Amino acid sequence: MPLIDLIRVQDVGLREHPDIEVLEWAARETRILLTHDADTMIEFAKKRIVTDLPMPGIVEISQDTRIGEAIEELVVFASCSVEGEWEGQIVFLPF
Repeated sequence: MPLIDLIRVQDVGLREHPDIEVLEWAARETRILLTHDADTMIEFAKKRIVTDLPMPGIVEISQDTRIGEAIEELVVFASCSVEGEWEGQIVFLPF
């Protein structure tokens, strides 16, 4: 099973911070961002991409997805990915 290293925004003091700051943190830390926010977070990510700002990738999981299915999707995603592959990409799960 692949190693999935998750850090929650509240663990790094970003829970109440604007999406732009969360995306900037993810870029600095070279971390793919996992989100349920298909509205604002995705739009800010697209702006980073078109302005050539670093954006290691976003994985959006629908809030309607059952937790077990979400975990399975993330395991498959991590198993089939290589470092840096998702730079500048937005992925929607489940596939």
